[in-house]
Amino acid sequence: MRFSMWGAAMWVVATTLLASVSLDTQARALTQNQQSICRWGADIAAGAQASKLSGVSLYGARKKLQVRKFPRPWMRMTALGITEQTYDSASRLKPAAVKQTYYEQCVRHELARR
Repeated sequence: MRFSMWGAAMWVVATTLLASVSLDTQARALTQNQQSICRWGADIAAGAQASKLSGVSLYGARKKLQVRKFPRPWMRMTALGITEQTYDSASRLKPAAVKQTYYEQCVRHELARR
């Protein structure tokens, strides 16, 4: 029994390691701007998840974004959309996990657009 649990644990570690190496390689194939946008969106999603888990209402989270300064005009509406989708999700994942998931999916999306 111990051997099979150890083997299963090693399989999970190896799979995770391979996935992270693969993602890193894929992310390098993106332009610096695309990587930056994916990181920015992941940060917004993580912040929204943290607000949601701490009990801040969607209205409160939206108000914080409305007063925030964004360097590009499209960023405010995108941040509001990401926040709303995060609040609509039933997920109780930690913000770090949401950030990683968002980034990974963003990279895959950008590569698929090519």
